[in-house]
Amino acid sequence: MWIFFNIVILTVYCFTFSHGVVQFSLNFARSTNKVVVIDHYYMLEYSIYRDGERLQSVVLGTGLGGYIKSRKTGSGFVLYGRGDEIEFSIEVDDSKFSQLSISRRNIQKSVSDCIDLASESDVHWYGGNQQRWQYYPIQKLVHKHNAYVTKEEFNQAIAERYWFNSQGIFFYVNLDAPLFIDQNNQHPDFMCLEAKRALPYDIYHTRFDFTYHIGIGLNARDVHMKAVEYFLGKPSGHPALEMVRDPIWSTWARYKTNVDEATVRVFANEILSYGFNGQFELDDDYETCYGALEFRQSKFPNIKNLTDDLHAVGFRVTLWVHPFINKDCKNWFEEAKQSNYFVADHSGNIETQWWNSEKSQAAYIDFTKTAAADWYYNRLRSLQISAGIDSFKFDAGESSWVPIDPVLNGTAKEHPSKITSAYVRTVSKFGSLVEVRSGQNTQDLPIFVRMIDKDTEWSLNNGLPTLITTLLQMNMVGYPFVLPDMIGGNGYNDNRPDEEIFVRWLQANVFMPSLQFSYVPWDYLSGSVDVVALSKRFVDLHAEFTPHIMNCFEKAVSIGAPVNPPIWWIAPNDKIAQSISDEFLLGEDILAAPVIEKGATSRDIYLPAGEWLDGNTGETYRSTDGIWLRDYAAPLTVLPYFIRK
Repeated sequence: MWIFFNIVILTVYCFTFSHGVVQFSLNFARSTNKVVVIDHYYMLEYSIYRDGERLQSVVLGTGLGGYIKSRKTGSGFVLYGRGDEIEFSIEVDDSKFSQLSISRRNIQKSVSDCIDLASESDVHWYGGNQQRWQYYPIQKLVHKHNAYVTKEEFNQAIAERYWFNSQGIFFYVNLDAPLFIDQNNQHPDFMCLEAKRALPYDIYHTRFDFTYHIGIGLNARDVHMKAVEYFLGKPSGHPALEMVRDPIWSTWARYKTNVDEATVRVFANEILSYGFNGQFELDDDYETCYGALEFRQSKFPNIKNLTDDLHAVGFRVTLWVHPFINKDCKNWFEEAKQSNYFVADHSGNIETQWWNSEKSQAAYIDFTKTAAADWYYNRLRSLQISAGIDSFKFDAGESSWVPIDPVLNGTAKEHPSKITSAYVRTVSKFGSLVEVRSGQNTQDLPIFVRMIDKDTEWSLNNGLPTLITTLLQMNMVGYPFVLPDMIGGNGYNDNRPDEEIFVRWLQANVFMPSLQFSYVPWDYLSGSVDVVALSKRFVDLHAEFTPHIMNCFEKAVSIGAPVNPPIWWIAPNDKIAQSISDEFLLGEDILAAPVIEKGATSRDIYLPAGEWLDGNTGETYRSTDGIWLRDYAAPLTVLPYFIRK
């Protein structure tokens, strides 16, 4: 554990001496913000100040301590000595927002800058990666030298290099840095940004750059919107209204791979007979072999007749697809191999493994190659037309599926996660009914991003509570169009959802952008409540608020606002709101507080300052500082939600 000194800051530009230590100060002309570097001789540290108050401290990984020289630049200064150089540069200098960069160039060895997650008391952290144990806020997460790329491990399908805190400070790391994260591991209460020349990053260039940016705003909301403006970006459009308003009915969780035409017809007829409709999604095991993009005749003898019939009764039809070709899919595999359409490593090996192949029995299409991406797109477009498919569910996409040490097109410094963005950008061309599950630096795309498969659990081990925390995490790294995973979870290992978790999961989904069923309400006809009628009520409630959801989508497109932010979004200085992880907002006027604890029939609810109308009782709650509703009654039939007046 490091020990910091409290140093009196002198308002001079370059360096001063105080109490035997050297200080270097970066002052912003249009605000009271400043960054002060302190040389403790055994350690180099910088602190961020606003109005004279220290907000954040970071330990610099460098050999400069006690040997520092400095030189002034046009926008800041450079510290150097013993072969190391660190440049501090002002990038934005406004009265309400300041931004600087910290850069090292042509690094040969590894470096590690460690952010103090507990610089001040009651500070909370947000952003970072999607993961299995999705704690929120994120300051208690543990990362052990985690390669910060998209990967199946930890459910890290989204890995944006962006973190911010409740004090109004963000950190954003450039994509060309070979970034690893070590948090609460070697140094408790610190998150270390490690940059090093090691796999899965490029190891063939002997030098690399490491630059990150720090934003200083008035509060978390303001600084996040600046991060959207300068780094995260905003969507260019939004998903289709129909995909928001109408439920999705997937074959996956209920049937797994046991699907054929008869199964589809029975399932579709059940949906209609119980008074529902929407989007019918055919999932895994329809292909002749994985990667063929052809329907198996023994299962689907006339797919076009089937989709025509589904369309005739009001369904849209979508299809599960993936970026792999298995070796036993010989014709397509050989064509892609001969055309160099697969990702290969530096030795030329193209073999990989995914969940539907044995080891070394598949390959991953290289979407960084235009010809390969076009080949995949054109084959899929042909299937779409011939089979009568409206759109697709695009699975996988993480960089961990490629051979380790891949050779990809484009700058090597952005490998391996470049494959993720290339895949997602290729498939996004299929339009506003598309869903993907992975992303890096793809917040601009107008498509749904699905949460990684959730387990039928009540715990934070990828269970129901993480439906909310993952929703918040994705929104607060710039992905507002979140597709929650299937209601009730996936039922893996024969752990099918019971009545209670199914209903509570559905309730938690209502004020999220979309509803996705696989297990169905009529699986619970002998339950303690009328699950079919209850489900219809909540599906209708979601449809009733669809115009509001679409308005939130439009706001995401216009200014980059989150669709489902945490409740502190409307009260950024509220210390209680900053730590709430089991409530969320729809826009800025709807607060949802679903029950996510097994057996619970009541819960405590926190309402930020304002006037709130209870969506169930019609009662109004008013508060200037925020208010707790203790033991709010919520039997299985009740979803607590509130509308801000």
